[in-house]
Amino acid sequence: MVKSDIEIAREATMKPVAEVGAEKLGIPADALLQYGPHKAKVSMDYIDGLADRPNGKLILTTAITPTPAGEGKTTTTVGLGDGLNRIGKKAMICLREPSLGPCFGMKGGAAGGGYAQVVPMEDINLHFTGDFHAIGIAHNLLSAMLDNHIYWGNEPAIDVRRVAWKRVVDMNDRALRQIVNSLGAVGNGFPREDGFDIVVASEIMAIFCLSKNLKDMQERIGRIVVGQNRQRESITAADIKGPGPMSVLLKDAVAPNLVQTLENNPAFVHGGPFANIAHGCNTVIATKAALKLCDYVVTEAGFGADLGAEKFFDIKCRLAGLRPDAAVIVATVRALKMHGGVAKDELGTENVDAVKAGCDNMIRHIRNVRSFGVPVTVSINNFITDTPAELQAVKEAAEAEGVKAFIATHWADGGKGTEDLAAHVCELADSGEADFQPLYPDDMPLRDKAETIVKKIYGGDGITCDGAIEARFKELQADYGHFPICMAKTQYSFSTDPDAKGAPSGFTVPIRELRLSNGAGFIVAVAGAIMTMPGLPRVPAANNIYLNDDGQIEGLF
Repeated sequence: MVKSDIEIAREATMKPVAEVGAEKLGIPADALLQYGPHKAKVSMDYIDGLADRPNGKLILTTAITPTPAGEGKTTTTVGLGDGLNRIGKKAMICLREPSLGPCFGMKGGAAGGGYAQVVPMEDINLHFTGDFHAIGIAHNLLSAMLDNHIYWGNEPAIDVRRVAWKRVVDMNDRALRQIVNSLGAVGNGFPREDGFDIVVASEIMAIFCLSKNLKDMQERIGRIVVGQNRQRESITAADIKGPGPMSVLLKDAVAPNLVQTLENNPAFVHGGPFANIAHGCNTVIATKAALKLCDYVVTEAGFGADLGAEKFFDIKCRLAGLRPDAAVIVATVRALKMHGGVAKDELGTENVDAVKAGCDNMIRHIRNVRSFGVPVTVSINNFITDTPAELQAVKEAAEAEGVKAFIATHWADGGKGTEDLAAHVCELADSGEADFQPLYPDDMPLRDKAETIVKKIYGGDGITCDGAIEARFKELQADYGHFPICMAKTQYSFSTDPDAKGAPSGFTVPIRELRLSNGAGFIVAVAGAIMTMPGLPRVPAANNIYLNDDGQIEGLF
């Protein structure tokens, strides 16, 4: 019988986090702010003291276009980190923190799987060290201050028709997407339309993950545009005195969280912005600290390489001054068969032709990553149903692009299952081949940036916009033209049609909305129907999560 992720995690022999920090990273015990025996935050004073150390090599884990068949990007990130340590390298991983919404919804947790997990798995997937709670309450403090500002008629006078700041909660709750607040009586304020986003979609989360330190975070919060006055002039969080008290709520959260893998290797798990409405990467603070502490750092970016890797390169690396040394594209035979036209219930049957057809998707991702000047390899996340002929087809498709592909068995074998992959990743990272360049320059016009992403990364013909969007592009160009573009579209296709699998062409991407994230420092271009507050499925995962008679959590995965 195959053990569940939570059963495997529960059987782990964890070391005290202070021991992991000292033995693996050389962090003294007094620099760790412990949350029990197996979780700790690394003090910002200690991190500031690392500034003069040289940087290690930065390795990105990304993936083909995701499908319901699964790819295993986080699992591969963990397995690769363990594999690097097994072959004698000083390495660690950097992951995002999971949101409670998906844990109790449909997607499940985000701590890896099988024998490639970060632990304590239950804590990481639930309340962890309270970072998301701090981000959510800081966001909602600004919401409360904004409505209080309106109630008292304070200057600057906010036009209640042009409030741009919602509220947040870290749960999938479709009933909160669109609401009316301040109902009841005069004492409750001025009724207006409002709504909730999930915490990971908050601009506070994006700011949290892109900030260099607490001071930078406070300055970025001050630049958030919360609405406009009747003259259509922007009103910021600083105008209503938000940054000070919000930073007080975030002062502890800003320090990276140190945990360990099942093989007792170090991991930072810190921050977790949406990979659609934001950039989908862990914090800059954690990544930069890891680069000072280790020779190799493996991190991941959300969804497939068209969204995750592009945003990692064009937003996170650009804004943080990071230069990646290598990348790993995760693929599965199952997912490639779906891209080749096979239905999910037929994936267990060998179909080499479908694998070959689906490899068009992988090839486009390979070419895209290499276009940034980053050398790449492919990790085939092995499933028991994969046949030798199917695996060989994937290898041959990658090799035809001049890229090596490795069968990785980390889910079943932990770091042992990625040793060959790890050795090759080191070769790539140490080769000096990397010549990283973002896709477009800062001074390219905003509209052209969006067009460039669609043409060069998605393989489409360009963007389409109605008159209002064209006018909005021009309006934003005046003051924010140097910002990168954060594309918000379906993760299930290069196009905006989630059913267009493989490597579609001949399509355009309609931009239906442009959102200014002034504090984060990017413009969100919304294409298609993107939800910033998910709903629960008909049968949510929450239905099967409970405490057993021993007080242990069951059903979490």
